[in-house]
This record gives sequence, structure tokens and C-alpha cells, in this order.
Amino acid sequence: MASVAVNQVGHLPSGPKRATLVTDATGPLSWELADSTGRLVATGTTDPRGIDISSQQNVHTIDFGEHRQTGAGFTLTADGATSRPFTIAPGLYDTLRADALRFFYCQRSGIEIRDDLRPGYGRPAGHLGDRDVPCAPDAGDYRLDVRGGWYDAGDQGKYVVNGGITVWQLLHAFEHRGGLDELTLDLPESGNGIPDLLNEVRWELDFLLRMQAPSGLVHHKMHDREWTGLPTLPHLDAQPRELRPTSTAATLNLAAVAAQGARIFRKYDADYAERLLAAARTAHTAAQTNPIRYAPVEDTVGGGPYNDDDVRDEFYWAAAELFLTTGEHRYAEAVLTSPLHTEDVFGPYAFDWAATAAAARLSLALTPSELPGLAEVRASVLAGADSYLALQQAHPYAIAYAPPGNEWDWGSNSMVLNNLMVLAVAHDLTGETRYRDGVLEGLDYILGRNALNLSYVTGYGTDFAKNQHSRWYAHQLDPSLPHPPKGTLAGGPNSGLQDEVAQARLTGRVGQFCYIDDIHSWSTNELTINWNAPLAWIAAFATELG
Repeated sequence: MASVAVNQVGHLPSGPKRATLVTDATGPLSWELADSTGRLVATGTTDPRGIDISSQQNVHTIDFGEHRQTGAGFTLTADGATSRPFTIAPGLYDTLRADALRFFYCQRSGIEIRDDLRPGYGRPAGHLGDRDVPCAPDAGDYRLDVRGGWYDAGDQGKYVVNGGITVWQLLHAFEHRGGLDELTLDLPESGNGIPDLLNEVRWELDFLLRMQAPSGLVHHKMHDREWTGLPTLPHLDAQPRELRPTSTAATLNLAAVAAQGARIFRKYDADYAERLLAAARTAHTAAQTNPIRYAPVEDTVGGGPYNDDDVRDEFYWAAAELFLTTGEHRYAEAVLTSPLHTEDVFGPYAFDWAATAAAARLSLALTPSELPGLAEVRASVLAGADSYLALQQAHPYAIAYAPPGNEWDWGSNSMVLNNLMVLAVAHDLTGETRYRDGVLEGLDYILGRNALNLSYVTGYGTDFAKNQHSRWYAHQLDPSLPHPPKGTLAGGPNSGLQDEVAQARLTGRVGQFCYIDDIHSWSTNELTINWNAPLAWIAAFATELG
């Protein structure tokens, strides 16, 4: 049976406009674009693309990019199938940018979530006991105040390496995307003279600072001693909490984002900026003294392990951010002598919490500095962007992601978006339209132009994910609880199928079909802070274009 997959939110008038037709036909077919009244406004012929390996579907591309009339309720019809409705308008992504960023307030720990600020999501403060948390037996013999921060994902743990890459991406957006200094996010701190995005990021930065041990090293994570069940609201969680051991990776995460934060907060709060920079320097020195203190793989009770036994990328990243903030020779030397500095760091996916070299490269490429060889740094970003653009152009669903063996990664949606961020930075560096169009068309996949005809962002499109794995956005289990907030990204297809629901219902499925919108499918349908961060970054880029 034929179907037409589209970006269910829509398109910018001047941007690319394509859809994917699933059909048995091998030859070109006619297509029609109708407005909300049913009047035909454009027609054309499909481009057969053959079998898409990511879905095993026979597909065609529909290109209606020449149509620039604005309006809501457009639909595409081909081979007897009609798409979900969509809009063509400037300013299309403004609300997505705001909602993707408002998500973080609802993830806050240690503070009441006010219902007047997030109607339907108000709740008492969770984990007030995080002000006095003991080390686990293998982590030390002291206690720390580690209140605040964001709950990482569907559980109620707080993880430094996931928080680090999230803070980096949000601060990178603030530094390099327009309009975020004026965006109102309806926070308790709104109106305090500091941009709301920085108010939100500071909630996590303060937590990261508190995770620094007296040695200067940083605890990898803190979470419940045992796993809690679904649903469990944060303020009702009775599990004891523990600090897990320090790690080199966590320490370098703090060094990187505290240095970056110091650079950005200088304009708004000089004392806080100095505090951040001092913590960054201390952390970097501690990591140099303890270069192979790896997080244990088996530490999986009560929280995810977030293990990582290669921290060359974190050393490179931390040195890059410290250099960009201070301009000091020792940090420049650490960047230039890193074995990663001249390597191609843009693999199947650009970066995530465990692979941060590309984050360093993007910062070095865009942030003004006197780094020797800056032209080569920027050329490497363009080469990475070209590789992702080539993948996208070859893909019938225009996805800038093609994992080896068609084995889709956990959190694949964030990886798609992070690859699009490389295209966006390439556009920043060159102004070339092809990179801009690549970002916009890549966003189509997230918002419905995929094999499932599903928008992966809650509240966006006709059919969207709304049962992401969470202990308190658990409407599927308890109708008195809400679905995730509007603007929440689902993890997306994951060939690993690590949870029982995915194994029972998706075994044997290929690529794009390894996803189910079920609260128990934590391996395909979790929400996390570091998946919403790239959604916000890309939405901010798209907002600028609009």
C-alpha cells in the first residue's frame, strides 16, 4: 500500500521541499500538491529511487521545491496515497526552538516545577536530599552537596558526561546562533538581567561544579542505589542516593564546559565566570595527573554506566575550550599536539557524550582565536560536512546518517541532528546554500519524513511520539500523569533492541523500523537531555533562516 511521508510541520518558503513516496511502482508517477481547500497548486512527476536499505521499501522522491506559496493544510498525493497536512511559512521553527529549550526546566532536580510556568507539569521539588550525598564504598569516604542539575533521562540519575555534552551544545548555540540572548523561556529566573538560556544552563553548570571532589577530579555520576519502577515522581523516590567514583572523562567534561561557560558568562556575571574558569583549570590539571581513571563498565545498578576507555577526545576538547577562553600557549600546545587534531573526527556520527573530538573541532572552527592552522581546522569541518551531505543526497529519505551494516545506534535521532550541526557550521563558514538546504531537509526526517510516518518530537505534526520512557511523564501507565512536554525528542530507531518490549515486538525489523512509541522501550524511546540539545540547536539554526 502506497504512502507519502512528509515533514508534518512543514517547510520554509525558500527552503527545499521534498517528500518520500512508498510504492510498488518502479517507473515515475504523477503527484499533486493541494492547498487546504483541496485546490491543486502544483503537479509533477516522481523520481524513482529503488529499494531504500534503511527500510527495505521501494521509494520515490517528490520534489515540490519550486512552490513557495505560504499557508497551512497543504497535502501531497501520489499513487492514491495522501500525506499528512503541513505548512509552508516563514518563522515555522520559532516555537520548536523555544519548546525544545523549555524542556530543560521540567528536567530540573531540587526545585519545585511551577505549574504556572509549565501548566500540567507542576510538581514538588525532587531529591532535596542531594544536598548531602555519601560516596559509594568504592568512591570515597566523604559527602558532597550535589543538589540541582537536570535529571538525565527517563530515570532520576545525574550524569556528568551526559550533562557536559548537553551544556556544551546549548552554550555553543548561545554563542553562535542568533536571537538566543533575547529568547524568553518562562523560568523562575526570567527577568534577572541574564538571558534565559544561560539561566537554564547555569542550573546544570552549578551541579557540575558541585560534582568536583576535593582532589579536583569529578565524580562520574550520582543516582539511586537501586533502580526505581515506573512511574515514580522525583519527590516520591525513596531510594538512597550515592556518588559513584571520579573519572578522567567526567573531569575533562567539567574542564571543557566550565571553560566555555567562563567565556560566555563573562559579559553577564564576571565573578561566576572566574569561578568557572578556576574550576576548569583545576579539573584539567587533575585529569593530567590521572589520565586513565576510566568509569567501570559494570556499574549498571540504579543508573547507566556511561563507560568510556578512550579519553584522548576529552583531553582535546578540554584543551580547545580552555584555549579559546584564555588564549594561553599551554592550551594551544595541547590542542596542536593532540593526535586527534589532524585526524578526520567526523565518523558515522559526529559526536556524542563518549566522542567529543568533533565538538572541539566545531568550537575551534567558529570561535575567533589566533590558533595556528585555523584554515586547516575549518577545511576539516567542510570535509566532514561534505561527507554527511553526500550520505544525505544518496539516501531516499534524505537522512545524513548511514551506520555501518545498517545497524542503527541507540539515540540515532540525536546522531542525525548532530551530523546536521556539522552542515550548519559549514554554512556558517561558507554561506553556501547546499549546506543550509541539507540542514533543513535533514530536519524533515525527524518531523515525519521517515518510514514510520511519525514525528519524533512530541506535539509536532499530526502523528508524533508521546510515550517516551520516563518515570514521571508516564500518561501511558497513569492517566493522571502527563505525556512528555511539547518539544521532547524520542531516541529513535535502535537496531540493538536492548529492552524486552523492543525484543518482543521489533525483532527481525530493519533499520528505521527498530522503534516503538512505548514507555517501556527504553532502548528506542527514551528521552534525554543530550538528545533535546541538538534538536534545540538545529531548531535555532532553522529559526534564523526563517
